[in-house]
Amino acid sequence: MNNQATLQADARVSSRHARRIRTWGDWAGLILLIAGAVIMLFPLLILVLNAFKTTADYNATGPLSVPAHFSMDGIISFWNKSNFPLKLGNSLLISLVVAVVGVLLSVLNSFALGIGRVKGNTVILLFIMLANMVPQEALLYPLYVMFKWMGFYNSQWSIIIIFTIIQSAYGTYLLSSVYGTFPQAILEAATVDGASRWQILRKIVLPVSWSTISVLFVFFFIWTWNEYMIPMAFLMSEKTQTIPLALATMQGQHTMAATDLASASLLSIIPTIIFFIFFQRKLSQGIVAGAVK
Repeated sequence: MNNQATLQADARVSSRHARRIRTWGDWAGLILLIAGAVIMLFPLLILVLNAFKTTADYNATGPLSVPAHFSMDGIISFWNKSNFPLKLGNSLLISLVVAVVGVLLSVLNSFALGIGRVKGNTVILLFIMLANMVPQEALLYPLYVMFKWMGFYNSQWSIIIIFTIIQSAYGTYLLSSVYGTFPQAILEAATVDGASRWQILRKIVLPVSWSTISVLFVFFFIWTWNEYMIPMAFLMSEKTQTIPLALATMQGQHTMAATDLASASLLSIIPTIIFFIFFQRKLSQGIVAGAVK
């Protein structure tokens, strides 16, 4: 009993001692992280401050002051002029479908290339990597001709198809390297036990790689949401445009005050912020899992 009490006391002392140990490097790193967070959040803070100002307030006090009069006129104006609910629906439809289908294709392709050991998988991955390096500007004209011929021009489906292929190519390249290091002993044991390829993927591979897949889903959604150049070339009708296009169109058609522009910009990024916060835990788990691996 005395020995157990002594061990517990020693453990408490060691724990307190460990908590007290802080090197100058730790404090310097913490200060740098805080400074970096402030720098990263500063533009968002300025955006929020100016989104709720009146134009007169902005002209009198500048962009760095706290609003003297809280106003939502800019947000209401952008909501009504741009038909924001329609644009929001278009952006959600395109981004969600691309994220879901892109992740699904990435998993199936990576399972075939990384675990299935398809013949010529190295050459296939090399071509996928080279395809990822092609700039979007080089794809515009051939994609325009192809989708014009297919009858998908000025349709959300053209953007969905294009970015599903682009995102799944990146996801295939990334996941193939992860699945290529999957322990063969586990796969062989599952095969000996009579598991099919589909059962190995569903019951063994997917649970282990779920965090990485979640990271891909979040990235695919945000990347597709923020796309501008290809949607600008393919979505001509106001009924098919996304939120970034609506913001650019409003700037081109009207002379927007700084406060109206800030309000429109804030309204356009709120859905992605909500989406990121909702999946933040999965994103953190995926990044930590990749670092440990």
